[in-house]
Amino acid sequence: MPLKTNGGFLIGKIKQIQGRVFEKMLSEYGISEFNGAQGRILFVLWEKDGIPITELSEKTGLAKTTLTGMLDRLELSGHILRNYGQKDRRTVKIKLTEKSLGLRDKYEAVSEEMNKVFYRGFNEDEILDFENRLGKILENLVKKEKGNG
Repeated sequence: MPLKTNGGFLIGKIKQIQGRVFEKMLSEYGISEFNGAQGRILFVLWEKDGIPITELSEKTGLAKTTLTGMLDRLELSGHILRNYGQKDRRTVKIKLTEKSLGLRDKYEAVSEEMNKVFYRGFNEDEILDFENRLGKILENLVKKEKGNG
């Protein structure tokens, strides 16, 4: 009899609950300017600002179509700017504004708190092992998505 697994179900459930907990934490820290999903976009840009939408899509794991709508809302709320290429207007780089740069410390505090919740009861080796295994799952999924697996 094949081994019955629930990994995908558990990951999906974790993602849903994590999203709700993270939204609550953002509120508790007084961050109401953006939601958790938009925060993921800002987080990537805080790490490397002024990147093309394609790279932002890759780093966030969000489809370009989903990302476009989220970027529209972030731009309307004054968190990002779209910089269009001078030679090719189809080339767009996403740049943070001062407004969003000023929220980085608060967001990082929420992320740090979330990590404490996530890894409560884990030792360092368990955390590293867990993240390595998640990395393998992600790699398998990316290969499958690209038709290589």
